[in-house]
Amino acid sequence: MAKFMDENFLLKNDIAVTLYHDYASEMPIIDYHCHLSPKEIYENKTFKNITDAWLSGDHYKWRVMRENGISEEFVTGDAPDYEKFLAWSRTVPMAIGNPLYNWTHLELQRFFGIYDILNEKSAPQIWEKTNELLGSGSFGARDLIVKSNVKVICTTDDPTDSLEYHSLLKDEADFPVSILPGFRPDKGLEINRDSYLPWVEKLAESAERSIETYDEFLEALESRVRFFHSLGGRVSDHAIDSMGFEEAGKEEVAEIFANRLSGGTVSFQEEIKYKTYTLRFLGELYAELDWAMQFHINALRNNNSRMFKTIGPDTGFDAMNDEGIAKPLVQLLDSLDANNKLPKTILYSLNPNDNYVIASMINSFQDGVTPGKIQHGTAWWFNDTKDGMLAQMKALSNVGLFSRFIGMLTDSRSFLSYTRHEYFRRIVCNLIGEWVEDGEVPEDLELLGSIVQGISYNNAKEYFQFQASEVNV
Repeated sequence: MAKFMDENFLLKNDIAVTLYHDYASEMPIIDYHCHLSPKEIYENKTFKNITDAWLSGDHYKWRVMRENGISEEFVTGDAPDYEKFLAWSRTVPMAIGNPLYNWTHLELQRFFGIYDILNEKSAPQIWEKTNELLGSGSFGARDLIVKSNVKVICTTDDPTDSLEYHSLLKDEADFPVSILPGFRPDKGLEINRDSYLPWVEKLAESAERSIETYDEFLEALESRVRFFHSLGGRVSDHAIDSMGFEEAGKEEVAEIFANRLSGGTVSFQEEIKYKTYTLRFLGELYAELDWAMQFHINALRNNNSRMFKTIGPDTGFDAMNDEGIAKPLVQLLDSLDANNKLPKTILYSLNPNDNYVIASMINSFQDGVTPGKIQHGTAWWFNDTKDGMLAQMKALSNVGLFSRFIGMLTDSRSFLSYTRHEYFRRIVCNLIGEWVEDGEVPEDLELLGSIVQGISYNNAKEYFQFQASEVNV
């Protein structure tokens, strides 16, 4: 019987052990999509206690706490931090089988040197020790990033953001991590939402120009893309909860935009036409600038209307959607590729039923120049479990080139979540080790080690082509 989460955790054969410890474990991290705050990084945010570091903003934990019968007062409410921590300590033992159980203990081990099992009995001692370390002066946000061997972080930023903190961080020569903006224009695509018109006004202010026509709207978007580029931005991200495609000319879309700007209503079909044209405009711009375009597809958000009204979005009330994505996604990619303007693209679906759809689709649009130009993105959100990661990687390997995979990201709001890269790398090494053990792959450690290091770090480094000064290795 294997020991609980020892040095060979998840590594079930000798090849896996060698691949992880000799090739994967020391590789740096490129976190090319996350929700960390650049302001908190710049200010080297310190945490008043482990609850602040662990539970604030973490809707993964909030969901299972509610499922464990913990009232909202101890989840997002006003209960004292220690009581919230005790509530989490009562939940952790009930979370066996959920990756949160392993992530929790990995974070205790790697950041705090604590190898005790977290439960209600051990909670007081763990509370004291973690808080002592968090208050020591060497556990700020930057310290945790550096301890995790992170080289590049791409945050998620609205086009109207001033990027003030990215600019300040860019000028800091003594911080060995590049913090780069990620362009997230969702509010500019959701034309039917109440937030749309105020957002267009905000875009006009940030771009320092009037927006009275669709042409002016596109010009403002382009100016913001180029501003992000000037500060090292090389990635965009789009939440496409419902994938659609509808051809329309620019004049028709301009009329749709003008109608909405004047307070009119936009039909569902008109909305799809607007989104299609705007996405293609942005895609062509990304291709020109050699950016990577990310699509996060098939999320069903804010399902609990009562709780949405009470505590807002991103609080743990989302789920997988099951809408078909294949045909409209192919149409969109093909419309860009037809003009040789398809950028590097990373496709994620929250529904694992789409794994083979995406894995088979990406090779319809590879260009024979950039290795893995179109990527099947890593298992996302509800899928970044051991089984979910394996399902995504097996689909990719079965119909494509697993060796060209750009690997893991955190998609997290927590500075303690970088141990998820270790979790992922152990799973990668064990998968390859199993192939060797089964006689499906030769025991060529030079080849396999290079593949593991590629998936861990090198593939992302080559794929994104961050400037040399942005990858401090």
